[in-house]
Amino acid sequence: MGALLSLNSSRTGMSEPFDSQNETCKRQKMSSCLCEENPRLIPSLPDEISYQILARIPRINYLNLRLVSQAWKAAIMSTELFNVRKEIGTTEEWLYLLTKIGGDKLLWHGLDPLSRRWQRKDALDRMPFCGCTIGVVDRCLYVLGGFSKASALRCVWQYNPVLNSWSEVSPMLTGRAYCKTGILNNKLYVVGGVTRGRGGLTPLQSAEVFDPQTGIWSQIPSMPFSKAQILPTAFLADLLKPIATGMTSYKGRLFVPQSLYCWPFFVDVGGEVFDPDIDSWVEMPVGMGEGWPAKQAGTKLSVIVGGELYALDPSSSLESATIKVYDHQDDAWKVVVGEVPIPNFTDSETPYLLVGLIGKLHVITKDSNNNISVMQTDVQNHLTSLPSASSSSSDNSSDVHAEPSESAAAFQTNPWRVIATRTAGSSEIVSCQALNI
Repeated sequence: MGALLSLNSSRTGMSEPFDSQNETCKRQKMSSCLCEENPRLIPSLPDEISYQILARIPRINYLNLRLVSQAWKAAIMSTELFNVRKEIGTTEEWLYLLTKIGGDKLLWHGLDPLSRRWQRKDALDRMPFCGCTIGVVDRCLYVLGGFSKASALRCVWQYNPVLNSWSEVSPMLTGRAYCKTGILNNKLYVVGGVTRGRGGLTPLQSAEVFDPQTGIWSQIPSMPFSKAQILPTAFLADLLKPIATGMTSYKGRLFVPQSLYCWPFFVDVGGEVFDPDIDSWVEMPVGMGEGWPAKQAGTKLSVIVGGELYALDPSSSLESATIKVYDHQDDAWKVVVGEVPIPNFTDSETPYLLVGLIGKLHVITKDSNNNISVMQTDVQNHLTSLPSASSSSSDNSSDVHAEPSESAAAFQTNPWRVIATRTAGSSEIVSCQALNI
């Protein structure tokens, strides 16, 4: 009898794990049924409220939030969520940095300037490095043209940061490499560049515009290059080729600095301005064209911050530079930041980059320790101290001079601060864009 009781007791003990497993399976099935019956993003809340909640979470956390469920992943990768972010004013401006490593391998990284954290982004293996150009319009990155097997490409690739994916879109009307891009009225303009002909590289005067809403490219009038038409001899006209060395959207028009070049020599010849209202080109103001600071190989970088046009002038020394702002009233470039700590860039193909981000000016460099640094300065603090013809011409102005504020004094002492760094190794910086999403 005791043996029987003992046997029954042991059987009861052995069944407990099986009962526990059955209970676990039942709970999983009940949970699955509840999910199917309640497909809402957050149970007991309407999806409209859930989107409002998700839209207030910093974007840097979205990669992890996508792992919560398939519904959350679909929501985070939807345009609806980012439309809500725009409506409630929680969009974030990120820096997207393009680097190359080895031969033609390209790497994209996104930087959240508030958390100062980097995120690796998907690259496109088919995208050529040689001569491609980067642009941003309508919350998407675009990579345009370039060389492939000695041919200038018409191809255009679009990167959607919401989906973190690339897609090929309508090609340009003309194959071109090393072209210049600018954004005006939510359209992407492309000018100049070069193509490859029988005699080598041939500069292009043509220009075109892309409408992201329709996906259509349209031709606009070609750049006249009027300064190139008045060379004194046919020999110089044949030797020196006109080329666009930059482009920026400023005060409702596109400003294109130009040079005459015979590689590796560049001669500045001012520039031209495209006015979309009259669909034609006019000559650039003399002081603007002649004083526009130039980078290596004749390239002229510029950036708009707070409606003002800035450029970096590297001519002061090998390891320092200045930031200049264009004064349209005086038609002159004026130094706004007297010293920019940049490394010796004589051996670098792209020694530095310039970008406007969250209302401040940023310089991106790579130092001798193979670290990429993003330096920030608030140039608005220094604009008020610039001399202006309009402010100094009046003899009846007040004799009372305002003392500089503590923030302005600190800015003059140390105007730069490093907001982010990352190890670059053997990679080189290529291009960057700011994208507000």
